[in-house]
Amino acid sequence: MGHPTERDPDNAGSAPAEPERPESATEHDTPPAGPTQGQAPTARPGAEPATSAQVGPAPAGGEEDETPDVPYEPRVRLYERRVIATVPAPASSGAPTQALPAVQASPPAASPSTSPAAPAVPAAFAAPTSAAPTSAAPPAGGAPPEGPAGSPLDGLAGDGAPSRAPKVALWAGVGLVVVAGLYVGAQWAVAGTVPKGTSVAGVEVGGMDSAAAVAALDDGLGPRAAEPVTVQAGEASSTVDPAEAGLSFDADATVEGLTGFSLNPAHLWEHLVGGDAVPPVVDVERATLTETLSGLEESLRVEPVDGTVGFSKGEAVATDAVAGSSVLVDDSVDAVADAWLVTSGPVDLPTETVEPAVTQAETDAALVEAEQVVSGPVEVEVGDQSAELGPKVLAKATSYKNTDGTLAARFDGERLVDAVVNRTDDLLTEPDDAHFVFRDGKPVVEGGEQGTTLDPDATADAVGKAAVGDDRTTRLELTERDPEHTAEALEGMGVKEVVSEFSTPLTSEPIRTKNLERGAELVTGTLVAPGETFSLLDTLSPIDEANGFLAAGVVSNGVHTDAVGGGLSQMATTTYNAGFFAGFDDAGHRPHSYWFSRYPAGREATIYVGSIDMQFTNDTPYGAVMQSWVSGGELHVQIWSTKYYEVKPGAGDKRNVVPATTVHKSGPDCVAYPGGNDGFTITNYRRVFHDGKQVKDESYTWTYKPDNGVTCDTPKADRGKDRDDAKDGSKDGSKDADGAKAAAKDEED
Repeated sequence: MGHPTERDPDNAGSAPAEPERPESATEHDTPPAGPTQGQAPTARPGAEPATSAQVGPAPAGGEEDETPDVPYEPRVRLYERRVIATVPAPASSGAPTQALPAVQASPPAASPSTSPAAPAVPAAFAAPTSAAPTSAAPPAGGAPPEGPAGSPLDGLAGDGAPSRAPKVALWAGVGLVVVAGLYVGAQWAVAGTVPKGTSVAGVEVGGMDSAAAVAALDDGLGPRAAEPVTVQAGEASSTVDPAEAGLSFDADATVEGLTGFSLNPAHLWEHLVGGDAVPPVVDVERATLTETLSGLEESLRVEPVDGTVGFSKGEAVATDAVAGSSVLVDDSVDAVADAWLVTSGPVDLPTETVEPAVTQAETDAALVEAEQVVSGPVEVEVGDQSAELGPKVLAKATSYKNTDGTLAARFDGERLVDAVVNRTDDLLTEPDDAHFVFRDGKPVVEGGEQGTTLDPDATADAVGKAAVGDDRTTRLELTERDPEHTAEALEGMGVKEVVSEFSTPLTSEPIRTKNLERGAELVTGTLVAPGETFSLLDTLSPIDEANGFLAAGVVSNGVHTDAVGGGLSQMATTTYNAGFFAGFDDAGHRPHSYWFSRYPAGREATIYVGSIDMQFTNDTPYGAVMQSWVSGGELHVQIWSTKYYEVKPGAGDKRNVVPATTVHKSGPDCVAYPGGNDGFTITNYRRVFHDGKQVKDESYTWTYKPDNGVTCDTPKADRGKDRDDAKDGSKDGSKDADGAKAAAKDEED
């Protein structure tokens, strides 16, 4: 016989028919025959099933066994052990007590396929397990056998009336089964519907079936699930793409949690009184979200502010220390996962405090010291003089720097030395650097004497101690100062012979020649130490009238004109060739735009302040000293050193020749020019040897523009007047031509 389960409500609610009890019975009534072999005994409602020891096969021949008559009282005692509720017996009248025999119902067998299964009686209402089973039928004499168990009258009490407890227990069990069936049926009835009043992240889904609820959540939360999530840590914020961060919303799982069959009373209660707001089901790829937030850690970090101390207008000031913050990535993963879709606005990420390197306590201590520094002047004694350094001087020379979390005062020794020197008279003597001069046409070393100075480190230490102490006076000692170049160092550079020289012819313009003479003075004595680079512009600068230069002819932007220092490009060409034949490395030069025949084609140079320089590098182990002068109608440049290189030059033929022509111009600014050389391209070569071995093989190609002449045409309106004046102007023609020829010799600077 089957029993119903929590998930099988169709089996609940049916109860077996109660067997009909006879109206009367005597102690001589024969109990029903026991079951035959192989057939289960029929259980009495509320009674324990019989065991194999209590129910056996029928006697052979189908007749009952004869047993001797026994008193009836044992059967009464057997029945009394199974009493659930005991009823007091009436007063004895001397008559023997009679009890109704136990009645067993034998309902007709039902087909398993058609008869509903009787529900199991709950264990709480089952008969006690100690109740005796039904005994075999008594013998024909009607006397029951002696024995403590097996009497069919067990269950009778007191005056012999049958107990109602089994029947009550049976109906109570039937009631429970019915109630359970109704409960299970109610749960099944609401299983496919979301409790009314239920919302998910603000989306109402109460009363909907599963499909409608999923669709509502997809419509309501789908767009929101695709929006970037704003996260913030303090005042810093950023955004996270949910899909890239491993966040996804599962509408089906969310609805499954709100519907479906359940025996939980809370589930049915929500359907009766209404649901509540519930969070959505979110799938989180934790590793991906962790990686995403780790990438934002640096941008969301709030750096701490170290305390600082400084000076403003001679007074000590401080900046307070402020703690920063750093994102706790692991905790932030949980925060984002919990807040996504259910909260509006930025998600606050958990952070930890980052203390500044310089705390407020250290800042306060340094401020007290800084206030002491500028609390008054510091008196400095040096030699037979003294200098007073006031608070503003001390403030400018003092700074506070973070050293391993401590603000330590630093005093600028160079600035303090200058302050002491400026407040004394001729306290220091400058050293005389050794240098080369030419005597009798040869270079010799002069100078190299020491000077006196104040040691910056010692000055900073002495003044600093006085500034932070109570005794605000200190004393300094003068120290010797070596020259940048000593005589011994220069004499050891091997400057003993001329290693190269070059000369270029002068023009007939006297102002231009004066500029070259001044340039030669500045170049002479210049030392180019081993590995150093010579710069002609640095050597000549400043190129202005204050430095002895005059205005002369130059070529500027392709136009022949005048400028201060005109002609110094000849100094560039001559010096370049001196370095070229010394074998030095070319460090930068540029030839003229037009070729002037007084220079070697393609092997010359020009200069222009601010853009074009002529440089070479002394790549020998010896020092090189420059010497230059003007004599014999030429500009000369020599380089003194120790012979190291042998140079073999060469040049190709002129090619791609472009003949010069005449250009016609008009206007008051036009300057007539008869023209110069043709344009062409040429390549120069240089092979450099050391100890007979070639160490350099170089070439340099340059293209010159044609130096076109200029004819100034008279405007048409003035041509009639020009014809009338032609005769009068013929006398001056030869003079103008001579001037044009002179201008043709000018060159760019």
